[in-house]
Amino acid sequence: MSNHLGMLRSPDGATKAKKRVGRGQGSGRGGTSTRGHKGHQSRSGYEGKMNFEGGQMPFARRVPKFGFKSPFRVEYQVVNVARLQELADAGQLAGGVVTPESLFAIGAISKRSQPIKILGNGDITAKLSVTAHKISASAQAKIEQAGGTVTTNG
Repeated sequence: MSNHLGMLRSPDGATKAKKRVGRGQGSGRGGTSTRGHKGHQSRSGYEGKMNFEGGQMPFARRVPKFGFKSPFRVEYQVVNVARLQELADAGQLAGGVVTPESLFAIGAISKRSQPIKILGNGDITAKLSVTAHKISASAQAKIEQAGGTVTTNG
């Protein structure tokens, strides 16, 4: 066989003949034309219902439905005052200034876009200027008691 575009053809077994139904009993597909006997699916114009599972209990009805998830929930990254003290002791907080950008730069938080909340777990002695999206009352009291200042920007 010569190799040029005019001689291309599919390999053996790659294409099958179309199933011709309703051409008499001798064809092997006469009578009901492979549709079985009676019922909705044997009729012309049949369109299956969306999500119909053959009479089996549909997935949407099998799955339990309870609880509520608020689409407006805000997930905060948490930093405790004990962690701020560790960072201050290690000399990683330049000038005692704590901002979301500085915490991200030193790796104390992992996401730049997610808001930050300072919590009051632990003790703090370093004088820090803290700026965060939220801060708990106990954390604010501890930071201010140590001589620092607190600003919220969210």
